[in-house]
Amino acid sequence: MAPAYLFTCHPKAKAYPRPLMAALLGATTLLAGCTSVTSAPPGTPLDQVAAQFGAPTLQCTDRDGLHRAVWSQQPMGQFAWASTIDGQGRIGTIQPVLTDEHFQVLKTGTWTAAQVRCEFGPPAIIDTAGLPGSQQVVWSYRYKQDHVWNSLMYVFMGQNGDQVTKFHPGPDPMYDHDRMFPRF
Repeated sequence: MAPAYLFTCHPKAKAYPRPLMAALLGATTLLAGCTSVTSAPPGTPLDQVAAQFGAPTLQCTDRDGLHRAVWSQQPMGQFAWASTIDGQGRIGTIQPVLTDEHFQVLKTGTWTAAQVRCEFGPPAIIDTAGLPGSQQVVWSYRYKQDHVWNSLMYVFMGQNGDQVTKFHPGPDPMYDHDRMFPRF
């Protein structure tokens, strides 16, 4: 017979100490009760949201002249969320911004580097691409393409790095183990 401090589910099951089972149950309950920054209701003061979920990665003025806050996991994470902030310091709806759907806003009008940063947060990577004499600055955002695939959204900023010329997704080489660790 197992000692009283052990917990078993079945007579032939391996016995686990009750403190371990309690810790596992507590961790599962804690994870199930986790909330994200998107759960903050519109009208919540920004200070209260920041106290619960951390300070925004950046605050800026968006293309429409509204105050905006962005919470980003870049450079290694694949998610970012943003909201406008009213004159009394209250947030609007917090929405994910690193999605295929949201990147489509780049098709509307002219976008400067400052406006892109304010819309999506800081990029994971800033690099250049192209042939000598025609290189462009490229901002890369890690995200889940179609909410599934580990990808980068490449936002081309022209030769001076000041205005969006094009954008497109591609695989994130950080997750391409065969390319990162080739088999010879």
